[in-house]
Amino acid sequence: MSLRIDLQIISDWIPNGARVLDLGCDNGTLLKHLQQRGITGYGLEIDNSKFAACIEAGVNVIQADLDQGLPQFADQSFDFVILSQTLQAINHPDFLLDEIVRVGKQAIIGFPNFGHWQCRWQLAFGGRMPVSKTLPNAWFDTPNIHLCTIQDFEKICINKQIVIQQRSIVNHAHKDTLGTKLLPNLFGQTALYQLNKSS
Repeated sequence: MSLRIDLQIISDWIPNGARVLDLGCDNGTLLKHLQQRGITGYGLEIDNSKFAACIEAGVNVIQADLDQGLPQFADQSFDFVILSQTLQAINHPDFLLDEIVRVGKQAIIGFPNFGHWQCRWQLAFGGRMPVSKTLPNAWFDTPNIHLCTIQDFEKICINKQIVIQQRSIVNHAHKDTLGTKLLPNLFGQTALYQLNKSS
């Protein structure tokens, strides 16, 4: 089973035998892949059709609204909590971030970077909300309600005393380039972070 490149990066960060919780797990593709490596856990998904797809794929899934937090899970009950391409669609991302680092010993967060130069260009010179490969919807039908930049995300991690263990900032082809290394907030389209709560 082939994965999207960003999901492959996430998979590479998770060791065999880990216990994971995948928030907003979509159709269960990542979890199914991880299961083949002896990694166990659950997905949380609110969408009925995606929830059904997870069941059909043999993925353990719970139907839940992430805006309610993760009250059904104890502190540090998973080795990794994953939130991929969902943070920007949450009503209270700061609250969910607290919940993620409470429930997981480690967290992996991925999101589209609204600070990318194409977004800035479209706003500055086109006067319109950006549309790109990583932000494909028009302003009126987008599920994204809290767009952020790499700098925004790293600032909230500092404020919440969350440690960034590693990050991968990639372009539209999910490759890291000289530009994404030197000026990640300008040239990175997708950001992936591995985090934990400082003790």
